[in-house]
Amino acid sequence: MVSVHHAIAFLVIAATFGAAIVGGWAYYRSREPRGILTHLLALAQTLLVAQVGLGLLLLSGGHRAPQRLHYLYGTLSLLAALSPWLYAPRERRGRLAWFAGATLVAGALAVRAYMTGT
Repeated sequence: MVSVHHAIAFLVIAATFGAAIVGGWAYYRSREPRGILTHLLALAQTLLVAQVGLGLLLLSGGHRAPQRLHYLYGTLSLLAALSPWLYAPRERRGRLAWFAGATLVAGALAVRAYMTGT
């Protein structure tokens, strides 16, 4: 289970940075968020939820991270990715900026969580 947690960590990092880059590019080009971008953003959020769920299963099974900050960074990463659902404006372009920016922050926090977990 620990190896699955590590493997999904790489997927989380790739998905969050990929979605943030595509979202930033779409915002820069003044494009509407649709197609692959919306799927990438949803994939990044889904992988983060799965990663936190696996982490909780590991924690309940007695596994502990080497540094306690690992739990903080993982939780903050999930909260950062989900925050636009509460705070993003209704206007589509502003909403895209919120989701892309929050996904970038979530990716940076996921990198830090990985660094404190190994």
